Amino acid sequence: MRPSRTINDEVIRKRLLIDGDGAGDDRRINLLVKSFIKWCNSGSQEEGYSQYQRMLSTLSQCEFSMGKTLLVYDMNLREMENYEKIYKEIECSIAGAHEKIAECKKQILQAKRIRKNRQEYDALAKVIQHHPDRHETLKELEALGKELEHLSHIKESVEDKLELRRKQFHVLLSTIHELQQTLENDEKLSEVEEAQDESMETDPKP
Repeated sequence: MRPSRTINDEVIRKRLLIDGDGAGDDRRINLLVKSFIKWCNSGSQEEGYSQYQRMLSTLSQCEFSMGKTLLVYDMNLREMENYEKIYKEIECSIAGAHEKIAECKKQILQAKRIRKNRQEYDALAKVIQHHPDRHETLKELEALGKELEHLSHIKESVEDKLELRRKQFHVLLSTIHELQQTLENDEKLSEVEEAQDESMETDPKP
């Protein structure tokens, strides 16, 4: 199954609202508010300047964390788009494999039909042997034998192609299974992170 981009967007949005990238942005904002209050109530210019520098430092940390979170968010979006592209390519490959397998089956049926015809020709050749002009009959039998041998090679080639297509189809199915497992793991990881974020939101702040 493919994870929903809407669910991932909601998880990332909650992260931004609660704690940025998980590095304590809510605590920094609280400190920034406290520093602002202290700055407003500062009794001297030196104390006010010190509080002002602390506010600038805390604000820079918040801006840096927010920028980092946005970069991670953009990266996750691009990764999801890449997963969707790979999934569509695999679907196309599977469809192509089905078409090739169907074509190989047609070739096998044709080879069997030809072989049956050749067997009928052999039976007729045996009847012809009892008729005059034995030399011409032998020449025809020789030609039929060569053609039958050629058809046998064609049949073997078709069977080899069919076996190759089966192996390729097996590889495609294995790739799909691995990709589905990876996507399910990513979805589980997102659910765990969301649960951690909700836990951080409910825990009392120091």
